[in-house]
Amino acid sequence: MPKRQITGTVIKKAGDKTATLLVERKVLHPRYHKTVKRFKKYLIHDERNEINVGDTVTAIECRPLSKTKSFRLLEIVKRREVV
Repeated sequence: MPKRQITGTVIKKAGDKTATLLVERKVLHPRYHKTVKRFKKYLIHDERNEINVGDTVTAIECRPLSKTKSFRLLEIVKRREVV
C-alpha cells in the first residue's frame, strides 16, 4: 500500500524534532454546492530541526513514532519569506 503524502504549512514548533503541520483542503459542500475549506493538524517528525514556522513542507506517512506522531518530514517546498 502506498504511503500518504501531505502538504501544509508549519504553524508551531512543538518540542524537540517535532512540528505541527496545518493541512488545508477544499471540498464541495453537499447542500450548497460551494467550495469550503477544511483544516486538519498533524504532528510531523523533523530529525534535523531544519523547519521553521511559516514554511510549506511535505510529509510522508511512517510507523507511529509516538501516540500522535505518524508522519516524517520529506521535503521543504518553500521557506517562509522574512520581511
